[in-house]
Amino acid sequence: MGEAPAVLVDHPENGHSNGVCVKSEPENTEITVDVGDRIFLIGGNHERNNFSIGVQIYDKISNNWFSPIVLGTGPKPSKGYSAFVLEQGRILVIKKGSPRNDSIWFLEVDSPYVREQKKLLRKEVVAWSKGVRGNAEKPIVISGPSGVGKGTLISMLMKEFPSMFGFSVSHTTRSPRSMEMDGVHYYFADKKVMEKEIKDGKFLEFASVHGNLYGTSIESVEAVTDSGKRCILDIDVQGARSVRASSLDAIFIFVCPPSMKELEDRLRARGTETEEQIQKRLRNAEAEIKEGISSGIFGLILYNDNLEECYKKLKNLLGLDGLAHVNGVEIEGINLPIEYTVSKMEDKIIIQETGKETRNKIVLDISSLNGGAPGRTRGILVDAIKF
Repeated sequence: MGEAPAVLVDHPENGHSNGVCVKSEPENTEITVDVGDRIFLIGGNHERNNFSIGVQIYDKISNNWFSPIVLGTGPKPSKGYSAFVLEQGRILVIKKGSPRNDSIWFLEVDSPYVREQKKLLRKEVVAWSKGVRGNAEKPIVISGPSGVGKGTLISMLMKEFPSMFGFSVSHTTRSPRSMEMDGVHYYFADKKVMEKEIKDGKFLEFASVHGNLYGTSIESVEAVTDSGKRCILDIDVQGARSVRASSLDAIFIFVCPPSMKELEDRLRARGTETEEQIQKRLRNAEAEIKEGISSGIFGLILYNDNLEECYKKLKNLLGLDGLAHVNGVEIEGINLPIEYTVSKMEDKIIIQETGKETRNKIVLDISSLNGGAPGRTRGILVDAIKF
């Protein structure tokens, strides 16, 4: 695949010139990107709202337009765009006149994630992901039966490394309770909106509890990572299975009790549940342990027979052994010049400032990209050169 055209056109079947142009004037600016037998039209008059850039596909063989299902949280419309076709079925889209944390995006048109979604939905699919400078530590998924001590282990991590770890805020469709704040305890969502976002692939995992939906959105996890912290997900085995099936690159840890007898003793020692509730938790725990160990979901298994020793093993698994305190580093955006031209050379995107005697150049190295839709594409390296 070579360099993609990015031009202002009415309809791609009427013809277009090669090259890359950044158009800033009319509001219906659109780019066309030629990929095999298809042309992807990004932006333009087919945008239905101001919340996300629209995408349409023109099939050269059938000579027809169609609108694909667009997954992930996409970029907002901008004054102009430029684009390049990359390997692994991705299109790099650079937005003109956007904030530094909103300028680089990737549209996946034939990635493994998109191909899998096409099979599941039996429809044409594309997916957005935001481009992020540098890399980040992988989120951590911790599961285990009730009473195994995973909550205590997580609290110990948060106490020793308060600026390294963070929790994502879950979504729910139930009403707020007394003193609960939106965005702090939960994101309180309309049920129809949340159902649509689940359908659009914006949630890692979700469940219906007493008629209300609860779930973890991809954006809430990525927001923790963007702040420079490692996101911890304390979820059950079914939730972990959903996360494993997603594009999120995470570490999966399952915490086991040393024995069912020990787990029962711990549950009884809490003194918070009836005999019937204890027996139900023990039945559920036995099934969870069996699935957690044999399912292949979890790459790491911890046996919590001694809390302090188990905590040391957890820190060692996370590469924290010997660390006293680590400050989080917020992920930076890419500060683009106001006027520029764009070109591509192998695995580098060259952004050249125009309109000034002193012309700066920004080089984006995209040779080590990781992650992807419907979350973030990370690993962009930036080199700023002044002339």
